[in-house]
Amino acid sequence: MQFLDDYQRIVAEAIDKYTFKDKPLELYEPMNYIISHGGKRLRPIMVLMANDMFDGELEKALKPALAIEFFHNFTLIHDDIMDEAPLRRGKPTIHTLHGVNVGILSGDALLFKAYKFFEDLEPNLFKACMRVFNHTGLLLSEGQQYDINFETKGDVTFNDYIRMITYKTGILSASSFEIGALIAGANFTDAKAIFNFGKHVGIAFQIMDDYLDVFGQQESFGKMHAGDIVENKKTVLYLLAKEHATEEERKELEFWYSKKTDNLDKIYSVEKIFRRTKVDEKALLLIQKHNEIAQHYLNKINVPDEKKKPFIELANYLLRRES
Repeated sequence: MQFLDDYQRIVAEAIDKYTFKDKPLELYEPMNYIISHGGKRLRPIMVLMANDMFDGELEKALKPALAIEFFHNFTLIHDDIMDEAPLRRGKPTIHTLHGVNVGILSGDALLFKAYKFFEDLEPNLFKACMRVFNHTGLLLSEGQQYDINFETKGDVTFNDYIRMITYKTGILSASSFEIGALIAGANFTDAKAIFNFGKHVGIAFQIMDDYLDVFGQQESFGKMHAGDIVENKKTVLYLLAKEHATEEERKELEFWYSKKTDNLDKIYSVEKIFRRTKVDEKALLLIQKHNEIAQHYLNKINVPDEKKKPFIELANYLLRRES
């Protein structure tokens, strides 16, 4: 999509402009390292998209958009440390290259740099954006803790799962859109509507990730097949399977999820239950449901339909992946 390419170019040029030249190098070079890896940079793009939707000024929204990108990368550095992940976007993680201490410090410094990017906003707008930004950070932390808890908690419910992915994935997309809208001067009703659009697209995106972990084309997905099964992640597939399984199948699921192993028998047995209970079809229906809720909120926004088209295209792009 051309509009995405245009936004990615704008964000990339801004990141190049604000490359860290501070010292000590041991702190700032790892920060430049993770920021330069790019990825799709969807969250700063969401800030700019919402700002454009409400006829905001690009220059005014650009630094806050970078703040969201820096904040996102701060969370990734710390996530990688917690997960002991060796790779991020196909490259060695910061703690692998520089050690855990540097990873923690460079992540913290990215967070403080993110805050600084809001400083040019006028006081009332600064306060409004900070309220959203701080609330987002707290919910992300709660979501991460819930995710950690679920690995050893036996009685995770579907509502527990939805809350966890809302906090871990949905909230940052939602807040990126809301901050862009606020900077452009959108009214409270429209800003909340675009927030809810982003939240439900984020929820659908995470359910799609869970689905692809088992049912996707792993060669292009870039992840180990059934990694969530190996890690005992209580994903939507697991929860739907437990709900629709026979008593014997439920016991088998609980048996395998009590062992953290990449044993092929475990993966094969769990996948067999997933297929018998048709959780693939049920997950795709949930993705469709949350996409429809997102579109409902988008329709409520008081701007011409032409301005809504990129948001529909973005949702379709994110949710119609085969890998």
